[in-house]
Amino acid sequence: MRAVYYTSAFKSIPRIGNRTISSFLKYRLFPAENKDILVPMEFRLDSFQQQAVEWIDKDHSLLISAPTGSGKTLIAEKAIEKALSRGASVIYTAPIKALSNQKFRDFQARFGPDKVGILTGDVSINAGAPLLIMTTEIYRNSLFENSERIKRTHWVIFDEVHYMDDYERGTVWEEAILFTPPEIRILALSATIPNVRELATWMQTAHDRPVAVIEETKRPVPLHFFYQCQGHFFTNLKSLRKDGYYSRDNWELSPRERRRGFRQMRAKPNRLSELLDHLIREDRLPAIYFAFSRKRTAHLAWEIAHYDLLSKNERSRVTELFDELCKKYDLAEERSAQDIRPLVEQGIAYHHAGMLPTLKEVIERLFTSRLIKLIFTTETFALGINMPARTVIFDELEKFYGTGFRALTTRDFYQMAGRAGRRGMDKEGFVYCRILPHDIPFPQVERIIFGKPEPVRSQFNAAYATILNLYRDLGDELLEIYPKSFHYFQSSRRMRDDGFDLIRNKLNLLKDLRYIEDGKLTGKGEFASSIFGYELLLTEMYQDKVFEGFDEARLNVFLMGLIFEPRKGIDEPPKLSHQNEKLLKLIQHYHRLIHKKEQTFRIRPYTKPPHFHLAKAVEAWTRGEPFDKVARDTTEDEGTLVRYFRMVTQLLREIMHAPHASEDLRKKAAKARGLIDRDVVDAEKQLRV
Repeated sequence: MRAVYYTSAFKSIPRIGNRTISSFLKYRLFPAENKDILVPMEFRLDSFQQQAVEWIDKDHSLLISAPTGSGKTLIAEKAIEKALSRGASVIYTAPIKALSNQKFRDFQARFGPDKVGILTGDVSINAGAPLLIMTTEIYRNSLFENSERIKRTHWVIFDEVHYMDDYERGTVWEEAILFTPPEIRILALSATIPNVRELATWMQTAHDRPVAVIEETKRPVPLHFFYQCQGHFFTNLKSLRKDGYYSRDNWELSPRERRRGFRQMRAKPNRLSELLDHLIREDRLPAIYFAFSRKRTAHLAWEIAHYDLLSKNERSRVTELFDELCKKYDLAEERSAQDIRPLVEQGIAYHHAGMLPTLKEVIERLFTSRLIKLIFTTETFALGINMPARTVIFDELEKFYGTGFRALTTRDFYQMAGRAGRRGMDKEGFVYCRILPHDIPFPQVERIIFGKPEPVRSQFNAAYATILNLYRDLGDELLEIYPKSFHYFQSSRRMRDDGFDLIRNKLNLLKDLRYIEDGKLTGKGEFASSIFGYELLLTEMYQDKVFEGFDEARLNVFLMGLIFEPRKGIDEPPKLSHQNEKLLKLIQHYHRLIHKKEQTFRIRPYTKPPHFHLAKAVEAWTRGEPFDKVARDTTEDEGTLVRYFRMVTQLLREIMHAPHASEDLRKKAAKARGLIDRDVVDAEKQLRV
């Protein structure tokens, strides 16, 4: 079966129903809660949007590859509108909870609160709604439940589907697409990728249904690039290379040093104040400034804190709105909110994952209200969150990629750069790259700007829980699933053999540990099938009745030990209480047993070891200590603490609903969840405000 391909640059646009290319679609530029600054506008549908609408009208699955900011969400809204008008249900999946939360608010404003719900593991609101927002993990897990929700779903929308090649979580996207029932239509939205047709061909092979491909390469708002280097601004790479990298004025006089290359360049400073003066003079605010360190975002914001970017009226409005939102989110007394307030009054802010989630949302609302003119943020701000600006700035063109620092990929660069240029407001967007020649070679800069986006590569690695769920329905025939995976589709014969071996070895390990006996799941197998990511350690200890002597605080310490992953270079905490040290040693004992089994069955990567960095924090929080005191006693950022506490609540929810869990464990998990899911940790409370 062949995929149906469409590239907007090469095909004329047919009529859609009784409408022609002159059709218009009303589109709100800002969220409905900011009624004072709503700008209702009418946009002519672009050609690729017109084509997508036609496929949706034909009830046809499709994969769309288009630049950031080109209007892919508009297509998703059309599919949702069509399904809801027919009384059908839609599931919208997103890679991060910040995007899920934003879509929940946006879609409530667009389709009405009664029509929209959200399920993210730590949040469950209006779960029976016809339009349900989910994280991709929750959607993948729900596919194995054979729930009524899945049976009545007509469309599933995968936002940011190129996230499928994320090293740690990409397998979830692949599994979610692979296991989606064939009667459900798929709308997959991706940034520009070169192998979009390969991805679509795999999707239709897996589901035995045609998948239309729509590729758009042109942005509705063109981008113009500038480079700040050696204290000057360059408008193209040719002048950057000549006068920024290789000008004779930039070299030391010693011939020996000259021969050693540009590491000996006299790098003139790129002053942030000069850049900001330039942006103000050229009327290129508001701007998003991407820095790849949490601490640096705050440092840079305070560096230009003496600038006042607001009018007198705007300053009055931003102060009033900031105080109103802080009161609304119970942040008025939080030190972190008061710390950032002087910056906000100047039209400046920073935003990163280490901040309280509620404070991040306050900053986001101020930005969409156009009262923050310059925001310093990490790259997560670019991942689907609808926060466009006139200008995007890159602090540098290198970032940390799991194992070390290296130059940005072209795809990541344009994911962030694409936030420049607000459709319907700006005729053009501006991208500024701050470059120190001794930090990044010129060919790397050239490759980032003019290179092809990197293709999506499979990261398929089925979890033990996935294998258990598949075995329940398919038995040993589950091995026939692997040839339908994108990993198999992309791989050489040798890699395919490795893929088969990994699944077969995991299956054999599960049989050896008696999760499977006599062709069916045992009680411990059923229990483990709903505990994604931590199934072996948790199940083995539950089977040995280790939890029977736990109180709620001890259970939360145990789960935090499974979940927490320390940043690179951070050692184990020097001191634990006697009780927690004893618990850590117990978990390490079970981990060693599992590790040996995985070595025996040649399974990699191994089950992650426990880490007790946050044992004291989660114990104190469970026992009712105030958040500011808990935060002061740890080295982790406030936002990191909240994120891990919320992950514990999610795992507790899985335990509460796990098959074959004892009534005692269910009650204990429910009580432990109630003790930890409070105040700033309560994600549901944040969304209900």
